Amino acid sequence: MDYTQSFAISAIGMNIERTRVDVAALNLANANTVQGVGGTSYQPLRVIAEARSPGGEGAAAFGALVSQGLDAADAAQGSPLVRVVPTNAPPRLVYEPGHPLANESGYVAYAAVDTATEMVSMMSATRAYEANVSAMNTARTLALRALDIGSNA
Repeated sequence: MDYTQSFAISAIGMNIERTRVDVAALNLANANTVQGVGGTSYQPLRVIAEARSPGGEGAAAFGALVSQGLDAADAAQGSPLVRVVPTNAPPRLVYEPGHPLANESGYVAYAAVDTATEMVSMMSATRAYEANVSAMNTARTLALRALDIGSNA
C-alpha cells in the first residue's frame, strides 16, 4: 500500500473543506449587505467539487481505464475540480421605508444569504475537515507501525 496516496487524499479533502468554510464565512459576512446604488447586490457563493474522470464519462471512461491498466488509472485520477460559483439568487427584500437605499415601495434589497444554512454548511465542513485530519493521522500511525514491524524483523 502506498501511504503517500492516503495522505494526498486526506490533503485534498482538507483543501476542499477549507474552501467550503471560507465561502460560508464570506457569505455570512455579507448576509446584511444591501444592494448598491448601481443595482448590484452580493451574490452568495457555493463550492462545487467534481471528480475528474479520465477518458470521458460513463462507459467510455470505464473502457479507457480498462485499456490503460490499473497503474495508469491510479496516476490519472488526480485531484477533483473545485469551483466557487455564485448562486444567482434574487435579493431578499425587507420593508424599511426610512432606509436611504429603499426603493419607491419602501423595500431594501439585501443579499440572499440564509444564515442558518450557512452556519450548517460551516459546521459540516468543519466536521469533514476534522474527519480528514483523523484519517491522515490514522494513516500516519499505520505507516509508523509498519516501519516498527519491519525494523524488528
